[in-house]
Amino acid sequence: MTVVGLDDTDSREGGMCTTYAAALVAERLGASARYLVRLNPAVPYKTRGNAALAVVTEVAPDEALAAAREVVGREAVTGDERTNPGVVVAPGTPEDAPDAVADWTDRAMRDLLAPDDARALCDEHGYRTAAWDTGQGLVGALAAVGAARAWERAGLAPTYETITYRERDRWGTEREVDYDSLFDAADEWYPTVWDTVDRATGEPVAVPHTPGPVLHGIRGDDPDATRACARAVDSESVERRVTFRTNQGTDAHLADGTPDEVRDGRGYRLDATVVRAPETRQGGHVFLAVGDDGVDLPCAAFAPTGRFRDRVRALRVGDDLTVCGEVAAGTLKLEKFAVRDLVGTERVTPECPDCGRRMESAGRGQGYRCRGDCGTTAPGKVERDLERDLERGWYEVPPSARRHVAKPLVRGGFDAPVHPER
Repeated sequence: MTVVGLDDTDSREGGMCTTYAAALVAERLGASARYLVRLNPAVPYKTRGNAALAVVTEVAPDEALAAAREVVGREAVTGDERTNPGVVVAPGTPEDAPDAVADWTDRAMRDLLAPDDARALCDEHGYRTAAWDTGQGLVGALAAVGAARAWERAGLAPTYETITYRERDRWGTEREVDYDSLFDAADEWYPTVWDTVDRATGEPVAVPHTPGPVLHGIRGDDPDATRACARAVDSESVERRVTFRTNQGTDAHLADGTPDEVRDGRGYRLDATVVRAPETRQGGHVFLAVGDDGVDLPCAAFAPTGRFRDRVRALRVGDDLTVCGEVAAGTLKLEKFAVRDLVGTERVTPECPDCGRRMESAGRGQGYRCRGDCGTTAPGKVERDLERDLERGWYEVPPSARRHVAKPLVRGGFDAPVHPER
């Protein structure tokens, strides 16, 4: 068998989609399996969702490389300076990938890697390659080759996405999708199929806004369910429909760490305590800070996360959390958080037990006294129970703001109660 990895054929402005190039390669080579690998979403040079693809075939490596080179050379938007395709062809099955290649995949899902290092590793293992311009796509192409082995080692159960493609002459035009049928299909197959729509905002999450070939993408835990859901959506004519095995919806991009360890361009899962209260700033973005062992880390829930910001605003100094998200410019961009423990009381100025009025300060270090004629005093502030709008457990951004690789709470497997967004 032969595994063909490819990456970085698309463009933010010029369209295309590497999944489409992979679908063409798979069709040409008679593929037996197709992998869609979401790499580190925080890399600064990604085009869109930072997906790399792998195709498994019985065709010999030299023939597979020639086919992939021809398809990528024809389809990739190489006129865009950010588009730097790469192809890696490896003999054997996906499970045959060496430990060093599986390690590369692990790192590519969470770190920043260089194409020269990818070339060196390919040379070391005798993999055939093709690259255009800087060859940045070799990083993802090699990661796609090692994905199945890396996932198996990590115990990561793959998910699936069925992608429906448009007729080529319709690329760049407005998509014709019957949204009533999309929402009906999303309801019918939920929760096995997830992140298809955002029910609160009415946004059709599965339908992209880019000028590329994708009509819609249906993600879920079962390939039969994603295919059935995709077929149930009424739309314009369809060129082809392909199902990929993927690491989407798994949180594969998150590394465990502490606030003092974080670096820009990576995603983390951190235990920390709120040390600065939430503050809403211009544009509707909500900022707070969490800390551990004297290190404070700014966190943000940006305006596109919508109603998730209300959950963040409800936090208080002293709440114990687990926070998840990528770090950029020293700030963690929240994707989800878990409330581990909530502050239950606050210290307030006491009330007079006789007249019920709020007392006033009697002077520095001298406690409080009634503002009336009661003559009552109190030595200091008192504890008052707090009513909290949050419960313990996990909270997440809505589907319309969720990264492809982020794990929706409805998928389960979390270590506390969940409060899923639909």
